[in-house]
Amino acid sequence: MSITGKAFIAGAYEHPIRKADGKTLAELHADVAIGALRDAGLTTADVDGYFCDTEAPGLGPLSMAEYIGLDRLRYMDNSDPGGSAYLLHVGHAAEAIAAGKCSVALITLAGRPRAAGMRADPAPDWNLPELPFEHPYGSIVLNQYAMCAMRHMHEFGTTSEQLAWIKVAASHHAQHNPNAMLRDVVTVQDVVNSPMIADPLHRLDCCVVSDGGGALVVVSPEVAKSLKRPLVKVRGAGEAIKFNHGGHVDLTYTSTVESGRQAFAEAKVTPKDIKYASIYDSFTVTVLLQLEDLGFCEKGKGGAFVADGNLISGTGKLPVNTDGGGLCNNHPANRGGMTKVIEAVRQLRGEAHPAVQVKNCDLALAQGMGGWLGSRHASGTLILERV
Repeated sequence: MSITGKAFIAGAYEHPIRKADGKTLAELHADVAIGALRDAGLTTADVDGYFCDTEAPGLGPLSMAEYIGLDRLRYMDNSDPGGSAYLLHVGHAAEAIAAGKCSVALITLAGRPRAAGMRADPAPDWNLPELPFEHPYGSIVLNQYAMCAMRHMHEFGTTSEQLAWIKVAASHHAQHNPNAMLRDVVTVQDVVNSPMIADPLHRLDCCVVSDGGGALVVVSPEVAKSLKRPLVKVRGAGEAIKFNHGGHVDLTYTSTVESGRQAFAEAKVTPKDIKYASIYDSFTVTVLLQLEDLGFCEKGKGGAFVADGNLISGTGKLPVNTDGGGLCNNHPANRGGMTKVIEAVRQLRGEAHPAVQVKNCDLALAQGMGGWLGSRHASGTLILERV
């Protein structure tokens, strides 16, 4: 069953807060829920489907539904493949709507790692089946992504300067975002001269750590017709996973190869048709690999593709992350997938900042990544269209 045209994103909201001192996690979920519903012109009484991740307080969708006041639910989902969860939630919501399980689906993300002083790598959970085999070797988030970057450099001659252009593009966009954590425009030299964190990744190759969150409202065609807000059609969706297979793995590609293939096939479009792309940017190398895997350039050619401002709106070939992305704007709860969809919606509605708004933006892609690039991870891809 294809979901093309079966569901529309009617509401989107990004929390402006970046450090949530004095706010609980439940309050943040409620804030973004009300924000997205108001944006759509709906209320909690209209919601009959609810989606969140497993980081939500209490019993997840059950506890949060009661807290927010969603007492008409017919459908719940808390699938949680990390940062890609919210792109999968959009696809799952579209499927549920197409099957008649709900007509107004609310998706929320919230977190406060910055206020709580959380580390990028928390204390190990020895219940994880892979931990006894990997933790003794010092495997953490940073060095897993650095390992992928180093392998790409070895295989294809990619350079730190080329990776730096991804941060440079993000900074050019973030200067126009009043809520962005890092608004200063940086140069390639600024990036490569910043402290080395995990060779070859420098500090400015890494995303910000922020609180806050975001929410989306996905509705049926019938509900969509009754609303006054600009609508964004869900045209295609894909999801995929990749494991490390005990170390027998090619680090130069991600599960995005498969999720992208699914989404493009369902939407019946190609990368050449995309006017704007939101690409998950936990690190600069994350963007480069996904651009290759989505087919925006050949495998191994990502370094040349991102260089010389090619991702900067108004000057580059493919505008990417025009809100500043996770590298400069916001990476709420260490899960950046939600903001990728929100900025794609802004672009399609023509509501992005005028300095970065893509002209005639009628088709956009949102791409999310969850897990750890060097081992097990999940990918979600959405193709969205302006109505």
